[in-house]
Amino acid sequence: MAKVLMKGNEAMALAAIKGGCDAFFGYPITPQNELPEYLSKHMKENGRVFVQAESEVAAINMVYGAGGSGARVLTSSSSPGIALKQEGISYLAGSEVPCVIINVMRGGPGLGGIQPAQSDYMQITRGGGNGDYHTLAFAPENLQETVDIIKESFTLADEYRNPVMIAADGLLGQMMEPVDLERSSNVKEAPLKPWAATGESGKRGHRNKIVSLFLDPNDLEDHNLKLQKKYNRMIDEQQRFEMIHTEDAEIVFVAYGSMARIARSAIETLREKGIKVGMIRPISIWPFPEKAFENLPKSVHTLLTLEMSLGQMIEDVKIVNQGRYKLDFFGRTGGVVPEPEEIVEKVLAMKEGAN
Repeated sequence: MAKVLMKGNEAMALAAIKGGCDAFFGYPITPQNELPEYLSKHMKENGRVFVQAESEVAAINMVYGAGGSGARVLTSSSSPGIALKQEGISYLAGSEVPCVIINVMRGGPGLGGIQPAQSDYMQITRGGGNGDYHTLAFAPENLQETVDIIKESFTLADEYRNPVMIAADGLLGQMMEPVDLERSSNVKEAPLKPWAATGESGKRGHRNKIVSLFLDPNDLEDHNLKLQKKYNRMIDEQQRFEMIHTEDAEIVFVAYGSMARIARSAIETLREKGIKVGMIRPISIWPFPEKAFENLPKSVHTLLTLEMSLGQMIEDVKIVNQGRYKLDFFGRTGGVVPEPEEIVEKVLAMKEGAN
């Protein structure tokens, strides 16, 4: 299939169908509304289920129910809506019910605004709900990568029996780019799910129970230790990143998603000025790609974290840095999308300060 020019939210919706999504449950919120709007038409014509729930809380609990029955399930929202879903996401992780959750991020806190932002990083990577749990989380940079990751996410959710989150933003959701929806990606048909509520537990006439409640603390600790083994496997297997011009870099940007797009232009400008700049682009934000920082060249002296927030990913950069390099930060917040020239000015000011 040739590439098709599509709006981001609609491309995400169609990618979910291509990934094998059986059912969608959601509630409208800007700037992701075109995603459920597209699915409201196309899920039905593909023999799938679409439900606009009465609230975000209702939607995530419908995800829990349908996912627990063995279906491949999707929900999407934007920042305040994801906040409302956090209790349900904790239940999904605790019960090991797979699903895919798309967050088309907007500015906050609270209702904030409808412009693009990256201020949900902590919410996504630290859980947001209660308990010791993680969601596998990816932050794509362009629509083709977004489509590929969403298609694969249903397979990954089933493989790990865990929620998978897509950290998009209003820029990705609203832009138009050509995408190849048939491009090969790691998509597998849904496996048999003997653990599901519709499966047999081994006892005659007995259905499986899907719960996250363990009244004996020793049982709950055992369950958490079992989950932790799975999270450790994700850390080993799912660290994803891109290295850009790092082979001779002196300053290395760390940026993801839409901010990484902007940083690419700044890198070109700075290299034309003779300043050796590169970038680590995290594609997985949980697990954070620690491996990307292990073999940077000796020429590197500074890591500059770039975010459309006041600094959230920088906490992970500090952890993996372990004092090896000087750290600096540049960010805009509230839905302000920075220009590449602002990053260039920041680096020039850093160079002048160093001299």
